[in-house]
Amino acid sequence: MQATGQTAILDEAQLTARRIFDLISPELALVEEEFERQARSNIQVIAYIGDYLRRSGGKRVRPALTILSNYAVGGSGSDYSSIRMATVMEFLHTATLVHDDVIDKAETRRNRPSINSEFGNQTAVLMGDWLYMSAFETSLAERSLPILDILTAVTRKMTEGELLQLTLLGRTDISEEQYFDVIARKTAYLFSACCEIGALLGSAESQTQNMLRDYGMNLGIAFQLIDDLLDFVASEEVLGKPAGADLLEGKVSLPLIFLLQRKPEMRVAVQRVINDCNYQNVSREELLDALMTTGALGLAQERAYEYAEGARAAIQSLPNSAYADALSAIPAYIVERDR
Repeated sequence: MQATGQTAILDEAQLTARRIFDLISPELALVEEEFERQARSNIQVIAYIGDYLRRSGGKRVRPALTILSNYAVGGSGSDYSSIRMATVMEFLHTATLVHDDVIDKAETRRNRPSINSEFGNQTAVLMGDWLYMSAFETSLAERSLPILDILTAVTRKMTEGELLQLTLLGRTDISEEQYFDVIARKTAYLFSACCEIGALLGSAESQTQNMLRDYGMNLGIAFQLIDDLLDFVASEEVLGKPAGADLLEGKVSLPLIFLLQRKPEMRVAVQRVINDCNYQNVSREELLDALMTTGALGLAQERAYEYAEGARAAIQSLPNSAYADALSAIPAYIVERDR
């Protein structure tokens, strides 16, 4: 992957998030309708929680990627197959969030009580399972073995990522390689699957499918890198959950990896926060100051720009269209969001 730094990415920021999502707003409205339809159940608690999750919103980045990828290869992103599979990708994403919140003992998600805090861990785990199974049941209607292969692989990768992360919780000796392995599995493979499935539904040739798959992988890694940065610098209102929560949960992300490489004596402070599960003895401000003065925060941000630029570079040979332009601009939206 070639990196040209922040300049090329920032140049693309002129195509704003509003313009990107307005381009496919009718299709995203259909995704909302399909989400509601797929979440229906004659089991009252499932129907209620399904509606709670749908109303919790989210940016719907993954369905948007599926639809835009489909249009970019000449497909009809508004047909029912595309809308249905875009919704399946959101179901898979939502299932992972529900399960993650149980594992992390999270109290809030998107500025609302999490499913586990509102309904209990047992209900949350079972609801996450139901979402997974519903996603696969819906995808079977496509009668496409390649799609099922992609979905099976990405679900396995996401589960592996969660298990790998559990083995690394509380450790301050995590390597860059281990960190990137986890975020690729937990986040990037699903981005990649969205783009690849969108291209597949558009009957794209294998080379184009691979191109969009690579785009999604780079984009997903950039997305997670920025998420981890925002955990240090953003407010609780922006995050939709408590700020600084990752470290309290024992997760050492790339900025802290860089910090400990440059200032090993900070390991005691970082470990103290993890052990205390609070910032009473070591403040967030103290950690943030160390991250900034050592350049660790800036270096982690540069990595995000590199992967975002890698995403842009991966799809340069797509035919010119408004949808290809939107895909090319999304990396700028990803790295500049909520900043």
